[in-house]
Parts: sequence; structure tokens; C-alpha cells
Amino acid sequence: MKEQKKVVIALGGNAIQIGDGSEEVQRQAIRKTVSLLVEIEKLGHQMVITHGNGPQVGNILLQQKIAGTKGIPPMSLDTCGAMSQGMIGYWIEKELDDALREQEIEKDVASIITRTEVDPHDPAFENPTKPIGPYYTWEEAQQLMKQTGAVYREFPGRGWRQVVPSPQPMNIIEHNVIAKLVNMDFIVICAGGGGIPVIREDHKYVGVEAVIDKDLGAEKLAELINADILLILTDVDHVFLNFGRPDQRPLRSVTTGELKKFIEEGHFEEGSMLPKVEAAIKFVESKPGRISIITSLDKALDALEGQAGTIVEP
Repeated sequence: MKEQKKVVIALGGNAIQIGDGSEEVQRQAIRKTVSLLVEIEKLGHQMVITHGNGPQVGNILLQQKIAGTKGIPPMSLDTCGAMSQGMIGYWIEKELDDALREQEIEKDVASIITRTEVDPHDPAFENPTKPIGPYYTWEEAQQLMKQTGAVYREFPGRGWRQVVPSPQPMNIIEHNVIAKLVNMDFIVICAGGGGIPVIREDHKYVGVEAVIDKDLGAEKLAELINADILLILTDVDHVFLNFGRPDQRPLRSVTTGELKKFIEEGHFEEGSMLPKVEAAIKFVESKPGRISIITSLDKALDALEGQAGTIVEP
């Protein structure tokens, strides 16, 4: 029998959001994803599942805007993040539980609402860059900025959109609970959307208007629960050099030092592949023996067997 590994799986947006974004379409995408997760479970590994929530939070924020026109006070961004964690966690939990039962696999699944502590003095708070929510006209954005104090920026050809800080994750507050559940052989779904960003004020945690990068959030969680593998799933089979050009080249096995050099050369796009590569480097360098893998959902099983994807080692 192969050695059991503790694997944190960071699901990309394509694992949940496809088509028109309706509930049924999203559930269909999750069913496909879950069928793969069951195959990973059969390998004997301990799984911790994290996921993105960008489109879902965007929809929730739009719903809040519409509710506001009916006199219902809108919820804060951290609360909307919690709503998306509960919704997506429920979908994955339900479909995974059903799929395991169909395969006659006795395994408990738990979804945990997760908070991520950030530094209130993180430079990101001085330079909000992460777009969230719907697009607005210039007039609407100006009015919203006056009313709420939020920052909006123009996206040419689309309109104006709110931008919020994206600070670095310092701590996953529920990591001890998650680690205990994993040690009890639960499959845990957590840290959705990178976690709900909070800061510490005296002896309290306070939610803030920010968004954590989901892959960096998954990396911090993987460190804290002492995972062996960080598996980052996206929409391409490998990390590429010269991506999208005729001379693009896949990276199959690569060291953290080589990746740092490629970052300096500008090979990876901000907000896309760059945070995934940064998360992979950070996890591998956090403790000897850890590896990161970046690949597509369809290649995840082969990647865990060392036969696909970009494998990052010291």
C-alpha cells in the first residue's frame, strides 16, 4: 500500500462555475469535480478541499444591491464571503457525500466556515486592486463612492467596478479544528475564497472589506495543518513559459529557484498564474519534504501519481 499523504486541493473556478452560473449548472460542474475527488480518495490520501468563490460573491453582491432598492440593508463583504462559503461548501458536501455512498465508501464530509487573519497594516490596504461585484456606469460609480467611501476603477469597455484590498494571509483561524477533523479521517471543505478576511482588534476578530487570493489562502492552510502536498487545480495542464505564444513551453518538474527566476523574467500573469506559482513556491519552501503541483482538474489524478502537471520541488 502506498504511503498516505495529506493533500490540500485548491479547486479553481472551472471546478464550480460554468455556463450561465445558475444553481443547477454550478451543481453539474461540482458533480463532475466530485467524481474526480472520489478517485483521489481511492488512492488513500487524506483530502482537504478549498475552492474559489469569485463569481458567486459577485452574484451575492448584485443581489444585495437589488435588495437595497427595496429598503433591505445590504450585507457587508465579509458576510457575503461567509454566505458564499456556506453555499458552495453545502453543494460540494452534498455531492461528495452522495458520490461516496454510491461507491460504498464509508467517509464523513464536513464543511467549515473559515476566517483568515490579515495584517491591518498590510500595504494592500493602501492600494486596493481586486475587482468585485457588478459593473456600473461612471455616474453610478461616482454616486456609490460618495455614499459608501468604496473605491471604484474603470475597466475599459466594461464600466466601473469596485476594487478592494487583497492582503496576504497570516493565519487560518480554524486550522486547529480542520487538522483535528482530518486526523479523525474526515474529508474537510474549508477556506473558500481564501477565507473570510479578518483583523485582530484587542481580543476580537473584525471582518474587513478585502479579498484573500484563494491559492495563497490554500497555501497558508496547507502549512498550518502540516500537509504533504498542495495540489492547485486550474484550467491548464501545466505552468507554461511564454504562455499563449507559438514557442510556449510546459514546465513539468521544476525547482523553486527556477520558478523565482521565471517570475523575475515576467513569465506569469498577475491575478492569474502568478499567485498560483507564488503559493507553490511558498509551500515547498515552508518545510522539507513538501511538494506543490499545478495542473488541470482532468489531470489531477495522474499528477498525484507523478505522471502529469507541473511538479514543484525544492
